[in-house]
Amino acid sequence: MWYNTSMNPIFPKITAFPTLSSLLKEFPKAEIFLVGGAIRDILLNKKITDIDLLVRNVSGDDLEEFLARSGRVIFAGRKFGVWKFNEIGKPRNEIYDIALPRTEFSLHKQGIYQDFEIKTNPRLAIEDDLKRRDFTINAMAYNLATEELIDPHQGQLDLKTRLIKCVGKPEQRFEEDYSRILRALRFSIQLGFDIEEITLQTLKQEIVNINNKFDGKRVVPFEVISEEFLKSLETNAPDTVRLWDSSGALIEYIPELLKMKGCAQPENWHAEGDVWEHALLGLEKLSSKEFKKEFEETPNLELIISILFHDIGKPYTIKTPKKDNADRIRFDEHENIGAKITKQALERVKISAPPELGVDPDCIAWLVGRHMLLVHGKPNELNPKTIEKYFFSERHPSENLFKLIFIDGLSSIRENGSPLIELFYELKNRIADIKKQTKSHGKKLAKPLITGHDVMETLSLKPSERIGHILDEVRQKQLSGELKSKQEALEYLKV
Repeated sequence: MWYNTSMNPIFPKITAFPTLSSLLKEFPKAEIFLVGGAIRDILLNKKITDIDLLVRNVSGDDLEEFLARSGRVIFAGRKFGVWKFNEIGKPRNEIYDIALPRTEFSLHKQGIYQDFEIKTNPRLAIEDDLKRRDFTINAMAYNLATEELIDPHQGQLDLKTRLIKCVGKPEQRFEEDYSRILRALRFSIQLGFDIEEITLQTLKQEIVNINNKFDGKRVVPFEVISEEFLKSLETNAPDTVRLWDSSGALIEYIPELLKMKGCAQPENWHAEGDVWEHALLGLEKLSSKEFKKEFEETPNLELIISILFHDIGKPYTIKTPKKDNADRIRFDEHENIGAKITKQALERVKISAPPELGVDPDCIAWLVGRHMLLVHGKPNELNPKTIEKYFFSERHPSENLFKLIFIDGLSSIRENGSPLIELFYELKNRIADIKKQTKSHGKKLAKPLITGHDVMETLSLKPSERIGHILDEVRQKQLSGELKSKQEALEYLKV
């Protein structure tokens, strides 16, 4: 793939696409344009990942036949006038979208996702094709032969002023497809742009419609909403949550989260504010120097979401001295209640639907349900087997639990301004001691010294539950450093 490496925009030559050069020779009246996000990213000096091309003055039949003998046609969307094409000599994963000019008409004018009647027209002016697009920064085209940039909606100006602005009237663009509202939010986060005032006000008015139904089906599927939310979260989590909140999107998507607002916490342990502010501070701490010093890995989406949700159970379990005659503000069992709420909410919005984003509601609920582990059992008092179970498990997101506990402590601020982070470092030291005792390296503990077969052979036992109990006992002594070799473990069995 070609992409910019300088501060000035560099548009590709037609020679970068040998097949398209041949197309111009075979169809001299053809016009070939680079369109969409690629133009935006070139002007922003960003790497190009998707290439969308538009071909004028060539019929769909002629274009499809030409492409079929010039490379690999992975998908032929004849109905939509779009072909996914892999050029001969290019890597098999380097695929272009090649389309005919088209107009789109909303079939029901209900804002239904992808509810368009599409009419292709090889002779349609490029300016008319660009009219149907969502935002001005996505409504530009570059003629590869004449090297001319076509920008009828002043997309370049909006790039310079860092604005997300609808093409034409915002209400018309959004009412054609309400998912465009969510795309506006995502582009704002990913690009660091403001949303133009009229576009923003219209967005706030129309956001309630993302939950509308037509003929019993959602106009914007939860799968689409979740994908837009997740793509924004992985770019900038705290700004995403704030923007989705201020725009009204969050209350339409996961209203349970907003119950954290105004939910008071004990000031001696949470001077940062209410539960909502604590969660936002946790998201901010993911990019802190403290987190980067402690962990090399980039936070994944499951960790990000677990931080956002980890105290969601507090508003449902709060007890106060004034209302409940409690000795102090309490949130008994909030982690367990929170885990249930988390799982229900994330499954409802189909958070796992985009498989490439790798989000599992069960993993996140598991993290939420165990984030208080060190409060209920001090690190130095935890059974070594418990530490192995929660922080070295291949069945559960153990590394994320370690990170979640760190973030939770880092964003819990005492009245003197210091974070409640001591328990994390006690746990870290305890784990280091276990690894030292067992001569473990990396992210895994040393293998158990003996197997069930060893137990049965040594003690002349048949398979039973007792074998498992014996193995657990030996493993605990191994992790404590009392047994250091297989021979010692076998001798212990005989005692």
